[in-house]
Amino acid sequence: MASFGKVCTYNKPVPVLTTTLCKCSCRVSTKKTLNLPPFSDYSSLRLVRDAKTEPLFLSRLGRIPVKRRFLTAVTRAESNQLGDDNSEGVDKRIHDLQNVEEEEKQKKASQLKKRVIFGVAIGLPVGGVVLAGGWVFTLALAASVFIGSREYFELVRSRGIAKGMTPPPRYVSRFCSVICALMPILTLYYGNIDIWVTCAAFVVAMALLVQRGNPRFSQLSSTMFGLFYCGYLPCFWVKLRCGIARTWPIFLGGPPQWTVGLVATLISFSGVIATDTFAFLGGKAFGRTPLTSISPKKTWEGTFAGLVGCIVITILLSKSLSWPQSLFSSIAFGFINFFGSVFGDLTESMIKRDAGVKDSGSLIPGHGGILDRVDSYIFTGALAYSFIKTSLRLYGV
Repeated sequence: MASFGKVCTYNKPVPVLTTTLCKCSCRVSTKKTLNLPPFSDYSSLRLVRDAKTEPLFLSRLGRIPVKRRFLTAVTRAESNQLGDDNSEGVDKRIHDLQNVEEEEKQKKASQLKKRVIFGVAIGLPVGGVVLAGGWVFTLALAASVFIGSREYFELVRSRGIAKGMTPPPRYVSRFCSVICALMPILTLYYGNIDIWVTCAAFVVAMALLVQRGNPRFSQLSSTMFGLFYCGYLPCFWVKLRCGIARTWPIFLGGPPQWTVGLVATLISFSGVIATDTFAFLGGKAFGRTPLTSISPKKTWEGTFAGLVGCIVITILLSKSLSWPQSLFSSIAFGFINFFGSVFGDLTESMIKRDAGVKDSGSLIPGHGGILDRVDSYIFTGALAYSFIKTSLRLYGV
């Protein structure tokens, strides 16, 4: 097997024998050396190889990319051919590159540590809010919805999205954020907000149509989706946690049993967390095949690991909390939570990709904005509530 280097100045492929580059005990080293032009001439040197037919090198250090071994060999050849002075300069450059790699590793480790710390710090209060239910849960959800809707409309107004469309006016986006925040409260009070959502959509549409300037359909579509995405969908968590049964746990002064709404909410939240965690770990360990161009870091292997983790956690919790009763319903409920989590994550990734930003905000260190943290929950609540109210009712819960 031979790799090829291409010197752009000479426009000729220079063969490089693998046995020359690899000094491990499994291969026989030859005495052939690299004959390269001066460093200034091969500064545009690049490696051309077929990833399928020419795999990574095997050495005592493990699997090493061909390109890295090639550049190392070129550097060594340079130090032998150009003398001691230039050799010291090359060694310094190698040392600088190693320092950059070490800094990047430390930065990633610091970011991961920060994510874990703030994730736990947020998760514990959220767990207490879910157990409390009622107005505590609803008001906390309304505050999150308000912040998330503000982040959404800022994304709509960002340079990446606004370049191809006309964003809604700021007064309309602020008014929509207030409406979104009121939706969970109205859901708890009235139980159903279909009429309220319809009236709010009508008022917003009229405000856009009578505005000064030239109204655009892009303004109407982005605003209506914001009301649906940031306001209407989160209300299903209120229906799921507080609408199915309005009682508190025993250690908070309630009856000696947990309600279906509380158990379903805990299982759904845990399923979403399990999906994100197992997908991240599985992608890091086995990820090879990209899932979609929307989020290049997500892989099919990681997604499958997330599915398995979500179903396993759902089954374990259902057996511990005695709901749902059958194994089939537990597996189906786990799949519903997994699908809602992945779909919500990809939807928010698509919005950020069009906006040209990495995070929706900077409120939570290590995580980004509220939307970055709750994107997997937005569609999951609606799917879980619909599954419980329709499918499980056919044969009992």
